[in-house]
Amino acid sequence: MRIIVYGVGAIGGTVAAALALSGQQVIGIARGAQLEAIRTDGLLLRSPDRTARAHSPCVSDPAEIDFRADDAILLTMKTQDTLAALERLRAAGVVEQPIFCVQNGVTNERLALRRFPEVHGVTVMMPATISAPGEVSAFSTPRHGIFDIGRYPGGSNRHDTDLAEALEAANIAAFVTPDVMQSKYGKLLLNLRNILEAALGLDADLKHFGALLRAEAEAVFAAAGIPWRDIGASDPRREQLMRYQPIPGVDRSGGSTTQSLARGAGSVETDYLNGEIVLLGRLHGVPVPANAYFVELSARMVREKLKPGAISVSEAEAGLAAASAHLRT
Repeated sequence: MRIIVYGVGAIGGTVAAALALSGQQVIGIARGAQLEAIRTDGLLLRSPDRTARAHSPCVSDPAEIDFRADDAILLTMKTQDTLAALERLRAAGVVEQPIFCVQNGVTNERLALRRFPEVHGVTVMMPATISAPGEVSAFSTPRHGIFDIGRYPGGSNRHDTDLAEALEAANIAAFVTPDVMQSKYGKLLLNLRNILEAALGLDADLKHFGALLRAEAEAVFAAAGIPWRDIGASDPRREQLMRYQPIPGVDRSGGSTTQSLARGAGSVETDYLNGEIVLLGRLHGVPVPANAYFVELSARMVREKLKPGAISVSEAEAGLAAASAHLRT
């Protein structure tokens, strides 16, 4: 099996480097400074336990790859970039190869299944960041992260077991599960807080807002009949396999939304995290003012090029109160 990692960012970079260091055949797809750095010096993977440099081919577009029947394609970009990536894969001649959505949210699999018959979901639990162009850091031990893997919309097959074996050899704990989307909906609940730390800052008191966002989400899951599995702090695998540890000389700047705002990426994935709750609320008649407010706030932060932590708690409280009052009128 050869593994194509489409989107060599924090997660994709950690996966690509770990796989390559374990002896797997890997081709990365990246862009900009990250692509140039990888082509020049390879990809440096830092972790609490070791630092190592991986060398494997990296291209700027799927059209540069001569795809094979034994390729497994891992989508590791954010959801707002998925549709364009799928179209590039189709234009490059991909048809039957398995597509693994190694991404947050629950939208990517549906987008992929419209175009490709062999789609798989992957729940990502991996604290990682891009330290610099050509450098990624994964902050957990003894494993780089934990992945749940399964076929979409349900079940599993040899593609899941093959990828799980490759990931296990690369120090990423992988669990094949036939109900992977329950795991992904559980991860979605955790990711609702991404915009909170991005907007209000890592040191702000987020508990009240986080509780509101989660309560709305659980209400819409119930209304929509969506089952989910808790993969948060109560998941025993976290303490056993994924204990957070600092890396000397490397700062973790927060989650994926915080990192996107800090880089001035021009987009964030909130529309597909909190926005999923807003969509379900509107479809099933469940009020979701807190999630709707933070979706709009994320759009404003991108539009006004605001940096992480630019919104005060008092401003967010006032904005949420106004949004809730408007809903009642």
